[in-house]
Amino acid sequence: MSLQIYNTLTRKKEEFVPIEPGRVKMYVCGPTVYDFLHIGNFFGAIFFNLVRNWLERSGFKVDFVYNYTDVDDKIINRAKKDNRPANEIADTYIAEFEKDFRALGLKKHTHNPRVTQYIPQIIAFIEDLVKAGKAYASNGDVYYAVSNFNGYGKLSNKNLDELVAGARVDINEQKRHVADFALWKAAKPGEPSWPSPWGDGRPGWHIECSCMAASLLGETVDIHGGGLDLIFPHHENEIAQSEGRTGKLFVRYWMHNNMLVFSNQKMSKSLGNVRTGRSFMQEYNPETLKFMILSSHYRSHVDFSPGQVERAISGLARFYSSLSLADKLKKSGLPLAPLLSPFEEAIKKADDKIEQSLNDDFNTPEAMAALYEVMRVFNSLCRTPGKAKPEQQAIGEVYFSWLRRQGEMMALFQEEPHSFLRSLDDMILQRKKLDRERIDGIVAERSRARLEKNYARSDELRAELTKMGVLVQDSPEGSFWEVDKSQL
Repeated sequence: MSLQIYNTLTRKKEEFVPIEPGRVKMYVCGPTVYDFLHIGNFFGAIFFNLVRNWLERSGFKVDFVYNYTDVDDKIINRAKKDNRPANEIADTYIAEFEKDFRALGLKKHTHNPRVTQYIPQIIAFIEDLVKAGKAYASNGDVYYAVSNFNGYGKLSNKNLDELVAGARVDINEQKRHVADFALWKAAKPGEPSWPSPWGDGRPGWHIECSCMAASLLGETVDIHGGGLDLIFPHHENEIAQSEGRTGKLFVRYWMHNNMLVFSNQKMSKSLGNVRTGRSFMQEYNPETLKFMILSSHYRSHVDFSPGQVERAISGLARFYSSLSLADKLKKSGLPLAPLLSPFEEAIKKADDKIEQSLNDDFNTPEAMAALYEVMRVFNSLCRTPGKAKPEQQAIGEVYFSWLRRQGEMMALFQEEPHSFLRSLDDMILQRKKLDRERIDGIVAERSRARLEKNYARSDELRAELTKMGVLVQDSPEGSFWEVDKSQL
């Protein structure tokens, strides 16, 4: 099955055919860097990392541009509030975002351009639009004349009459049409500015992405991505600018990820549920954020309700628990044995399912279901009492490398399993106000009771641990425990 992508422009799935065989040019709108990014800003970073990885696994060379908006009203307002230069604010929060990006284990982009690095190109771009009759200067500002672009509204499915009727902006006498938007803003005292043919000023938001995409990828881009909230006006205006300048198609495939919700409520300051990605990752771990986002289809809402967070932790724990067991098995030093056919069949079936799912508009929930099924088969064959068998070692080796490889595409399951499980346990124990040393003591006492064949006392202690939400596993090497995450 060839790759099918839902194109926001045509509102249907289409077979993906790049402009240049074997190469994909992809642009995704990055953050405006005036603060720590809220949790929703990481949706695109995580999802489009998967898109890029799958394209590369499918044999394409991907040029991936992910920009930083480092001059903007929000940055200027934050600079005034903090009494710091605007460029210092931008530098600070680019560094903080990149710290979070590394914590997520995402693959570096091909380019991370900053707007301020492209001011000459932006000015030249605007000059071309003015010469083409698509833009006009007015008292130091320059506006795009939407009435002069026939295709305006084709991405968002809006028309100019609707935009006029629904306008919620103050009348600006400098603009010829209420929907005209700024390409260049005249300088104001105390704000960053650059010289231009229209006087000192700075770029408007929309022109920045059009210019950086054209400069780094050319006049037509294969894939342009971003959040659903960017369709209008940002991406609509990008089309008008880019196609108004070149007369060529700007983007072949528009991809938009949906939004995060909290118990079916959108994030908003008025509801008090705005949360930074940094704070979420510090509380729950970066793996949890990635697992939650990729467990839902990118065009559906991702619910970050407490119950969904707990289910994600439980799912992660099951995968890492299986990885931990596989790691022990592959290190057990048993004689070589052939791989059991039921496990071989499970792997082959899952590989086919993952390929089919990701080629169907990046259907990550179906791909994740295939991972769960292989984990189920692995557990049924390898979570058995007594000493490990040679065939279990063979399964452990294959499963460990297979899940690592499939997880790498999603930036999941790359942590050292034993230490990751311990960190999950510590997080849950802290929330349950339970003490690790006390649990260790009870498990040790139970082991002594078993050695003394005091099975009544052993059963009492197991029941006490179960009540605390702790699972004990006995093996020839001793007794081991972990928090029962199936009850989260």
